[in-house]
Amino acid sequence: MHAMNSSLSRRTLLGTLVALVAAAPSLVLAQGTEKFKTGKLTITSAGKRNDFTVELALTDRQQQQGLMFRRNMAADAGMLFDYITPTRITMWMKNTYIPLDMIFIGADGKVVDIAERAVPQSETIIPTKVPARAVLELNGGTAQRLGIKVGDAVESPDLK
Repeated sequence: MHAMNSSLSRRTLLGTLVALVAAAPSLVLAQGTEKFKTGKLTITSAGKRNDFTVELALTDRQQQQGLMFRRNMAADAGMLFDYITPTRITMWMKNTYIPLDMIFIGADGKVVDIAERAVPQSETIIPTKVPARAVLELNGGTAQRLGIKVGDAVESPDLK
């Protein structure tokens, strides 16, 4: 019996090690290792220009990581996810520790939908109501504070 348990334990340990090695790329991604270029973005709301410095989530890996594991973000910062082709975008807050506003941007550069104050670490799907080209994530409460609304103009050289 002892030899059987020992063999079983080695097999279990080996299986666990194989699973960890296979999962290693996901673990690294989950720890936030992707690097992002930055750009400028302006939202004009009620005649007032609101300028942001945004990180650009352009690759699949960058879009999967997004703002996961961040503990804070500057008031004038955000992350821009550009999907190029308008589609019904869905987001979630898994492993995201700060509340976010999600500004969905149409192909015409106008705000088409807003999801305010997304709950940190929630796995609830946050869909846009209409097709959108991009999503801008800002600190939760920013849309309300700045009066950002559907129809506002979004300008960025990265959305050309």
